[in-house]
Amino acid sequence: MSIEPEVSVSYATSRTGVPSSASFRKWVAAALEDRDAPASLAIRIVAPDEGRKLNRTYRGKDYATNVLSFPAERPQGLPDDVELPDLGDLVICADVVAREAAEQGKKPADHYAHLTVHGVLHLLGWDHQEDDEAEAMESRESAILAGLGIADPY
Repeated sequence: MSIEPEVSVSYATSRTGVPSSASFRKWVAAALEDRDAPASLAIRIVAPDEGRKLNRTYRGKDYATNVLSFPAERPQGLPDDVELPDLGDLVICADVVAREAAEQGKKPADHYAHLTVHGVLHLLGWDHQEDDEAEAMESRESAILAGLGIADPY
């Protein structure tokens, strides 16, 4: 039995074409469905200037990207098996998501769902730096999205 996550959504750009906070909460809950501990995270929807600044500052890449994940820091000395409720923050750039959805022929809401699930998996420690990690993460994302009635994004 999963516990409903606490999700805070803030909009730092126009909300035109951006899903409701209820949609983001649904997508986060789907990504955390197997988690049986409390969870909270924040999602901030931004314009390209803020997305670019954050990507440059934290990743050294001078462009706005679709989603950035900022996992919460664990207190020193805390055993690895202790699950903290605060997972971290996601930053999603609305303009980048809209552009990519159009370029890829996807419904914008489906692309937002994918990027939200992708970001949540990063907050949980999933990664895609190595081929085997990427395959596992993509498979998990596809399964979560299928459960939401969304086509495989890959």
